[in-house]
Amino acid sequence: MSTTIAIDGPSGSGKSTVSKEVARRNGLAYLDTGAMYRAATWWVLDQRIDPADEDAVIAAVREMPLTVPVDPDDQVILCAGHDITDAIRTPELSRVVSRVSSYFPVRDILIALQRDIIAAEGEPDSYSHGRGIVAEGRDITTVVKPDADLRVLLTASEEARLARRAKELVGTVDAVTIEKTRGIVSERDRQDSAVTQFLEAADGVFTIDSSTMSISDVVETIENLAGRVT
Repeated sequence: MSTTIAIDGPSGSGKSTVSKEVARRNGLAYLDTGAMYRAATWWVLDQRIDPADEDAVIAAVREMPLTVPVDPDDQVILCAGHDITDAIRTPELSRVVSRVSSYFPVRDILIALQRDIIAAEGEPDSYSHGRGIVAEGRDITTVVKPDADLRVLLTASEEARLARRAKELVGTVDAVTIEKTRGIVSERDRQDSAVTQFLEAADGVFTIDSSTMSISDVVETIENLAGRVT
């Protein structure tokens, strides 16, 4: 039987690390939907399109030649044959991605693709051989897959989230890097919250506060929940 686990949460909540580990341990595919919005932003910039030009952005994303990986251990993202895995994680791109993702037609295009990828993992010839997928992002539990077998909102305190993102972006955690990271994280959450609700759990969504939990503890909690609902 195919299983779909949907995990949403704000920046720095640990959802990517946790989602990949849940997928890895259970032979499931993994989908990073946030990376798809980042890839769309990279493509728009690569095509010399002004992110403020909504019509041009939508047209570009509709034709975007994107290869989306579902192997949790091989997350190389290709666009037009270019490896953009590192390029989509730069602070410069992070400052623009919310503008691109705020256009509802862009979201519609990517949500349709995300649903197709999730559905494909229910087939025996898929990466997971029909076992299913862990999909993570900001609107998976409410928009992309509200009928997922398990829906989780992964949260954490602001302090924990800033420390995690600072370590990811800069490699160190101190007062200076925390403050540099604060603006990026807070602004991204503020802009994204205008188009999707990911700070409060919808009905039927389990909330896990990872502030003081280890990755292993969060993974085990999700696996236990999955065992109860699937």
